[in-house]
Formats: sequence, C-alpha cells, structure tokens
Amino acid sequence: MQKTNGSPAARPTFLEDARINSDPARSESDFDGASPGAHITVEAPPRPALSRRTTVRGESVKSISEALRLARSREEQETLLGEHEQADDDGCYPPRSMDGPRAPNPHQSLPIYTTIHKIRRLIIASIDDPYSLEQLKSPRMNVAVIRPLVEHLYDPDDVSMVYCLLVNRVQFLREQSYQAHHQTVNITRANVCELIAARVLRRYDEDHEGRDGLLMLANVLVAGFEPFQNAPLEVINLNRTEVHWTIRWGLTRPEYQRMLTALEVAIVSESKNFLSTSACQKIVENVYRGRIIYTPTSFLDFLPDHYKNRGISLYDPRKAPYLNQYRLIVPRTRNILEVFQFVVLLVLYMLVMVYKAHTIGPSHLKFTIYELVFTIYAIGWVLDEIASVCEHGWTVHTENLWSFLDITFVVIFWTYFGIRVHGLATNDGSTSKLALDVLSMAAPILLPRLAFCLMSENMLFISLRAMMADFTFLTLLAVWCFGGFLIAMRWLSETQDGYIEHSVLTIAKWMLWIWFGLDGTGIQRSAEMHWLLGPTLMITFAFLGNTLFLTILVAMLSNTYTNLAQNATAEIQFRRAVLTFEGVKSDAIFAYRPPFNVLALLILLPLKWVLSPRWFHKVNITAVRVLNAPILLIVSIYERRYLWRRNRMLSPPRKHTWLTMWQHFGAHGDLQAVFETEPPQSVIDEMDDIDDVLGGEEWDQGFVNALRARRDSRATSIASGVWGRNMSRDPGFRPMNGFRRRSTREEMTSGSVAEV
Repeated sequence: MQKTNGSPAARPTFLEDARINSDPARSESDFDGASPGAHITVEAPPRPALSRRTTVRGESVKSISEALRLARSREEQETLLGEHEQADDDGCYPPRSMDGPRAPNPHQSLPIYTTIHKIRRLIIASIDDPYSLEQLKSPRMNVAVIRPLVEHLYDPDDVSMVYCLLVNRVQFLREQSYQAHHQTVNITRANVCELIAARVLRRYDEDHEGRDGLLMLANVLVAGFEPFQNAPLEVINLNRTEVHWTIRWGLTRPEYQRMLTALEVAIVSESKNFLSTSACQKIVENVYRGRIIYTPTSFLDFLPDHYKNRGISLYDPRKAPYLNQYRLIVPRTRNILEVFQFVVLLVLYMLVMVYKAHTIGPSHLKFTIYELVFTIYAIGWVLDEIASVCEHGWTVHTENLWSFLDITFVVIFWTYFGIRVHGLATNDGSTSKLALDVLSMAAPILLPRLAFCLMSENMLFISLRAMMADFTFLTLLAVWCFGGFLIAMRWLSETQDGYIEHSVLTIAKWMLWIWFGLDGTGIQRSAEMHWLLGPTLMITFAFLGNTLFLTILVAMLSNTYTNLAQNATAEIQFRRAVLTFEGVKSDAIFAYRPPFNVLALLILLPLKWVLSPRWFHKVNITAVRVLNAPILLIVSIYERRYLWRRNRMLSPPRKHTWLTMWQHFGAHGDLQAVFETEPPQSVIDEMDDIDDVLGGEEWDQGFVNALRARRDSRATSIASGVWGRNMSRDPGFRPMNGFRRRSTREEMTSGSVAEV
C-alpha cells in the first residue's frame, strides 16, 4: 500500500472525488489505511505483440473540439464542394491533372501479390482452432488476435489492404469445400479476414477527413486491383495466359484485365458483416446517388466505348454540362428508369393478353398492333437484361433480389418468340395459339417482379428469395428419391393380367396429390397394380413424402427465415450494395432505352470497326444526348438542387422515414429541432474552455473540482447527488481568474488517495 500526494499519476477518479466532496465528515485520515472503497490496480495480461506500422491515427479519447471537428468533417462529406474547390468541365473533383481522356492507374505501384500472401501466412499462423463468429467478436479474442493483426496490417498509404483481405477470405471459403478435416478452421480464418477488413476500413474512415477522406475511402472499395500486380517475373511467366478473347476483339478495356474491386469481392464472398459497416455503406450510398463516380471494371461490353476513362472522383453538378450522358448509368437514376421500363413492359403485356385472338385459326396468324409493339419492346428489354449479366458476371447478377424472375421471363419470352415465328413460318394457327399460351405463363413472373422492385428492402421478399432456393433444392431431391416409387408402380401396373395399365403421368398425378395432402385416390387405386405390393408402395410413399419430407421442408424454411430475420440489417444492406455495384455500368448500350438499344447495337457496333475511337465516342454521345435529352435535362436540374443537399428531416431513421416529418408537430419536436441548427460561436468557445481546463494545470485539482471551477458563478442544484451542495455559495471557494479553488484542507484530501 502506497500513498501518493497529488501527483498526476495518482489522480482521483470521478467517483472517488464525488464521494470525497459529497461527505464533508470524511477527512484525509480515512485514507491512511486500506479502505473498502480503495481501488486495486491489476496489470493487464500480456498479449502477442506485432510490429505496428506508423499511422496517423490519434488517441481513442478525443476532446470536445476534436469530436466537433470530426462531426464537421463528416458533414462536409455530405455537402457540395466549396467555392475554393475547383472541378473540371466534366464536374469532377479533383480536376484532371492532364488533358488526356484516360486517367492513369494511381495504384499500379502497390505490391498486391506480396500483400495477399503475407496476409495468408499471418492468418494461418494466428488461427489454428475453429471459433464461431460470436467467439471471434468477444473481448478476449479481440485483444489477443484481432486488434494486433489490425494494428500490423493497417497502412494509411496502401488502399489495397481491404481488397487483399477479402481475396484471402474467398480462398479460405473455397478451401473449406474440399478439405473436410480443415473445414471449420478455414471458415474461422475466412471470418477473421472479414472482421479485420471491416476494422481496417473503419481506420481509413477515421484517419482521413473531409472530401479527400471520402475519396480515399472510395479508392479502398471501388478501385480496381489485379491479384498478380507487381508479382515476381517467374510467377507472372508461370501464370501467363494468352490474351482474353474479349480484349482481342476490343469488347473490354485491356488495362482492366483481371481487375476486381474490393466491393465486388465482398459481394462474391457474401461478406455481409463487412458490407453492413457504416464506412462501407457511406461509399455505397454516395455511389448509389451519383456523388462518387468512377469507370467500373467489366467482363464484356456489347457496345464498347473506351475512349474516356475517368478515375474515382466527386461529382459537382454545377460544373457539369446539362446534357451529361454519364448520369444515365448512375445507380439511382438507372434504378428509376428500370422501374419505369418494366412498368411499360407490364402494360404492353397486359394489352397483348387482353386483345389477343380467342379463336384458333387465321386470326392467330397475324400480329396485333399491341403484340407487335410488345415484341419489339421486349426484345430490347431482354437485350438489356443479357447485357447486365455480361457486365459483371453471372455470380454478381444472381445476387440481385429479382434476378431469378428476370431470367425466368427471358426464358419464357424466347420460348414464345420461337414458337410464334415457327407458327407464322408454317402457317399453323394452332402453333401460334400455343405461343400465346406460353406467353400467358409470364403473368406469375411479371406481377411479383413489380412488387420486388418497389419494396426491395422488405424482409418478406428477401426471405422469399432465399426460401425459394431451399424449396427448389428439396423438391428436386424429393423427385430424385421418389422416382423409384414411380417406376416400381409403373412396372407393377404392366405385369398384372386383367388389370388396367396406368400411365406414368397418371401415377405421378396420384403421387403429387398425396404429396400435398389433396386426395387419396392413389391409395385406393393402388390395388389395381398389385393387391399387396401396390398399396404397400403407395402407403410407404405417403408416410415418407407427406409426413417426413414436408416436415423437413417446413423446418428448413423456418430456419432460413429465422436466420435472415436475426440479421435483417445486414441482409438489407447487402442487397443494397449488390444493387449499387450492379447499377454502375461501363457498357454504352445501357445509355439507350429499349427498344433503341437494339438499333444502337445494329447500327453503332459495325461503326466501331470503321471509325477511330475518338470519332466513335463523338457519334455515341451525340446519339445518346439526342435520344435522352428530356431525361438528361430533368436529371441535371434535379441534381443541381438536391444531389448534395442534406435533408435533416429524413435522415434518421432509415425505415419509415416519412413518419418522422410529423414529429415536429408533436410534443417532442424540440428533441430533434435542437440539433438542426449549429451552435453559435460563443457555445463552441465555452466548450473549448472546458477542454483547456481538463487538459491544463487545473486537472491536477481533480475532475470534479475543475468542472466546479469552470461553472464559476452558476449554481449547482442542491438536490444533485453528485455535487452534494451548492458550490456557488460554498465559502471554501473564492473566484480567481474566472475559476474557484477549494480550501487547502480539501486540496490535501483530494491529493491523498490510497492505492494498492
């Protein structure tokens, strides 16, 4: 036991000082020996030490001024560029440093290959036992494993660290599928990579402020990186393959070969915890609204226009031209246009089915005006859908919420179109009637698809998509398993003399009715196959199918919905990230609305081989601006007024935001209104004075005493259980330089704290 007399290292804690001053009867003699209220100092257990990089990250405890500065920095990221910040003639900030149309890759010197393998060795050396995700998030694992790895890997000058971590996550997830004895360990290592990536991304967000910090964070997530970048020459020669056919034919950018973004890798690996972090959602939101613009990587372009290539920039609509064709591929604008295009498709489909011919014959051998318009428009819509699949690949496209509905409609439409053309070619009215019957099967697809578009963040539709996948898998498995029952009963029906021979379709119909519990005809008629074996097989199928498999199906669907509901926020933000990433298009064909995209493909694509890249770019943007002039004008006027405007009434919460507008009319309107105006400079100066007191010499007097001194003449409530008495009337204090000091006895009391 050791006494300390007023040294800074032995400062009394807040609760100790409050206890001392609230009880005047206590004196410094109470602290001569061990007391029940004395604090025991316990050393922290040692943890593994890794070499820490030199960072610009400050202390975790920030002053009030520092907190306000960070808050202003985040607000600055949500406001328009200042007058002193200049943008170029395309509305991009920072302005281009050279007059060339193509921006160079600013990250070509980063050692991506080396970083990927360094991270892999660190993760394997750190994790050799399986842990659940909850265990990895526990304080003990955070101190022992996660935090040292974050401190070691974080580098403010290397924006590829998050990409390299997510690439390792993909590899660990791939390894768990064929290494059964390391399966759970590899899942744990993959989860560790995701957690570290989220922590590193948060460091980038905290250490880089203002609009430059927003650009830095955007480079971390949407800049393209190549896995073999700056690899040794022998590694490049060993893994070198011939030039891809898309590059050889000029259908993609040569500099983007093998390039992927961290956001795309996170979507492919389904890193939902990473995508739901605030730093990641900040970039996703800004890219979705078009505040951050960049030229995306793509697998295949139907109508390639690669003359211009801009880097990651902030968009200032005031400096951009009114007819800016690049705003047509902003995810928010494109999402609105896609909903409108689908509504047009749905209306045309309804008109075709309402006004179709109802008698089989010559009336089916000619197109009605509605069917002709629908067919032309649907071809353009299907072309847009196929181009979307080729833009970022099948894996990313199928992560979209309504992708399975779109693909189903594409199959139905092409089936209808093929049968319709065959009926017209053979002059067969019944075949043409069959084409319209096939087209009628699209109604269960198109109507729910509209609901999916309008309520894309509804948990019902998100869970419905996942449950449909489980239902389809179990149904196919059941058909495979119960196929033997169908074949056996068909053979029994053949071998019985004098019995009716039942077809496969009839037996399958009976089994299906039993499967869903609709009718027991199959059990009654099974004796016609065999007096003993027929009923035995059918009753066995009823027990297994109607009882066992349906019970398993209900349990699987309930478990799927429960898991999704527990992680509803992560699921919604994951779908939002998929919608945003897929919405950023580089193919010029997306700038044309159906059915003009079909004409653009037929006319402009042959010109690609005749004109130079510069002249093809001029022809392309001229056609886009002429065909989309009203849309571009509306978008430009709207963005000049509202793109960077912060709507405080609709900011929090995100769900049911329209309800928050009525809070101002209720009894609790001031709770929100107090934060809607910035505090005046006098209040900010007063808060800075508190920082000066708490950080200066007055801190040695004690935390509570410093706050009391700062209050000066303002009285503290007698009813307060913390302050104990009205300090403004305390004779033990006297004003000195705007502060009050305690008596010598109280100073001695506060300076004598027992410490073990």
